[in-house]
Amino acid sequence: EVQLVESGGGLVQAGGSLRLSCAASGFTFDEDTIGWFRQAPGKAPEGLSYISSSDGTTTYADSVKGRFTISTDNAKNTVHLQMNSLKPEDTAVYYCAAGLIFYPNGGLGYDYRGQGTQVTVSS
Repeated sequence: EVQLVESGGGLVQAGGSLRLSCAASGFTFDEDTIGWFRQAPGKAPEGLSYISSSDGTTTYADSVKGRFTISTDNAKNTVHLQMNSLKPEDTAVYYCAAGLIFYPNGGLGYDYRGQGTQVTVSS
């Protein structure tokens, strides 16, 4: 059984930083992509970033490129999302997802996701 458990969310002022973590069990990062998406109230899920299982390449949404960095700790089976220069519009529930893919139309898909962690950025 695949389980993904996020942590690290919270309240931060605009311009601040947070580091999200996702501990995975029942899944290893060489099996499929692992990444993050978010969903703000009343909005569609937005893909943020993922790491390819085949070659470790990273993909970022334009909205977070240059501000967010995804990384993995394979020894701990954990994926992180370092978020810098946070903006109020980054406020959302952030989810870790296995098998995450981004579609050309802006949608996304995944096989498994965690329960999410709330990130709130105050202005």
